[in-house]
Amino acid sequence: MIRDEMMADIGGTASPWPVLQLVPHDQPMSLLQQVLTVSDKGLVAGVSIESDSPFYESDGVPALVAIEYMAQAVAAYAGHLALSAGGKVELGFLVGTRKYRSNVAFFASGTQLTVCVKPLLKGDNGLSVFDCRVAAEGIEVSANLNVFEPEDPAAFLAAGN
Repeated sequence: MIRDEMMADIGGTASPWPVLQLVPHDQPMSLLQQVLTVSDKGLVAGVSIESDSPFYESDGVPALVAIEYMAQAVAAYAGHLALSAGGKVELGFLVGTRKYRSNVAFFASGTQLTVCVKPLLKGDNGLSVFDCRVAAEGIEVSANLNVFEPEDPAAFLAAGN
């Protein structure tokens, strides 16, 4: 039900590219399992929590890891837009998190999380703000992510930033 509502809100279609092509992370740090739908309004992704999931502890995956799920969903959104425009996937940076809220401390094994990210603001300077939500039955995590996508990531990193 939650997943269907998020997907209806975003609209769009599934991305033709797998997550590993959209997000500049290798295994085991690529945490999203699938992109469910993407449009100009945002992206919805799925994450399955299992006992062998990265960051899993005795009680499950700490809910703070939702910030990384959100950040990777933002990266998948940016990657999809870049590839759709004939470009390539570039590095981006999580600058900050605001308004983080969670009603749980851990995500238990067997939980199917839905991650939804929506762009709120995009500046000409590469800074953007996204409204993000991670949810499942009885689980609600939300935050605003501030991200930075430099025009030339290699030059940005070479400059010691």
